[in-house]
Amino acid sequence: MMLLQSRSDSDHGKRRWFVRAAACVLSIWCTASAQAQNLPPELQQAWNATRLPSSSLALHVQEVGGPALMSINASEPRNPASVMKMVTTWSALSGLGPDYRWRTAFYARGGGRVDELGTLSGPLYLKAGGDPFMTVEELWGLLRQLRLRGIKNLGEVIVDRSIFGAVATDPGEFDGAADRPYNASPDAMMVGLGAVRLVFQPDQQARRWIPIVDPPVHGVRIEGEVKWSNVSCPGSPSVGTRVASTGKDIIVHVSGTAAGSCGEFSVYRLAQSQPDYFSALFQMLWRELGGTLAKGLRVGKVPSGVSLVVWHDSETLGDTIRQINKQSNNVMARTLLLTLGANKLGPGATPSTGARAALAVLRDQQVDTRGWVIDNGAGLSRDGRLTAAGLADMLDTAWRSPLMPEFVSSLAISGVDGTVKRRLRNGDAEGMAHLKTGTLRESRALAGYVLGASGKRYILVSIANGERSAAVRSFDDALVNWLAAR
Repeated sequence: MMLLQSRSDSDHGKRRWFVRAAACVLSIWCTASAQAQNLPPELQQAWNATRLPSSSLALHVQEVGGPALMSINASEPRNPASVMKMVTTWSALSGLGPDYRWRTAFYARGGGRVDELGTLSGPLYLKAGGDPFMTVEELWGLLRQLRLRGIKNLGEVIVDRSIFGAVATDPGEFDGAADRPYNASPDAMMVGLGAVRLVFQPDQQARRWIPIVDPPVHGVRIEGEVKWSNVSCPGSPSVGTRVASTGKDIIVHVSGTAAGSCGEFSVYRLAQSQPDYFSALFQMLWRELGGTLAKGLRVGKVPSGVSLVVWHDSETLGDTIRQINKQSNNVMARTLLLTLGANKLGPGATPSTGARAALAVLRDQQVDTRGWVIDNGAGLSRDGRLTAAGLADMLDTAWRSPLMPEFVSSLAISGVDGTVKRRLRNGDAEGMAHLKTGTLRESRALAGYVLGASGKRYILVSIANGERSAAVRSFDDALVNWLAAR
């Protein structure tokens, strides 16, 4: 009995020691956390509600051109996810200018003269310019210009992609979702972002979905079935896809269920590599325009002694970055970084040369880039790194630049459009902030500008890394609303 009592007392003493020690550690952590954050009470409460450790957050908030309001772990490099696109778009905008355009051009010997049958003597050369957002319609218009000049019969088309180096990536490497457009590989001759549209048209009488591939390129077809449902439309239909190659054909297997009341809908998928997709698309459009092509397309270079025949100039860079930032388009951001590298360091650009060019532009502006790692420029990476203080420094520099309107207008407006269209609504911040979001597994980020009720403008950069980083969203929203109400 005495032995049992002794053990009980000993265990009880150990438990009391453990509780006191844990309380002491918790008190120290909480005190250190509060001291480190130096947050206003309402924001401290919002942060505590996330139940995230203070070490997971890198935060910097300051008035434009003024002092810092809050700064937590702001000099520690963190993975910013898609907030990295702000770095790519600003360095390209300031390094190339808002009026920069991408040119896609056809060349031929003799200026494209043809015989009485419309046959071009020698190859047709296509000089790819790295246009990040060339559409199918724009390619059709460019080919139509060839036909208007009497060119009908082609021997072969030689595509010169030498503005970029070996930049092709495996779309499935990052997360295994090789058919998803956000994983598209960059390419100097990219059209339609390299993705096909799967259109599902409702047949109300038969109660079934009719699938269509758009554009209907040769060798890509749909198998499987999306089942018909009679329920009220619950929102955007969820369709499963699996892309497989069967020798000559690419099969897109579809599955899932969609409510007929939703009406026609579309999903976009990667079915082919960028070069294969462009080749199939070119040949389809050329046939539709009444042209012939004997030998197909191959890779090569535009030689000397040929003449410009027709060309297409893209929208300006100032317009293009709105697509990149508001919609957080990965492959366009990758292509833009390569374009910056090609223009600053010469053709054959790679992500490495693009990153060097971007950092050089920023260092010329005296932006603090210590600890930064720019790999692909899109943020679809586990290795990219920025510091909250350095990014705030860049945003402050951008605000004081003559190019500020072009850059700020490329960011999503809180509660209005882009990636924050359904966020920060019905509060002080609705329409009052220009922001860029970042979302990856174990990384959440938010950065941009907030206009306060006082008329003052604030810069915020928030980057959370760790297993439960998604929980930071409520804190970030509280922070933006707090700034908007100041």
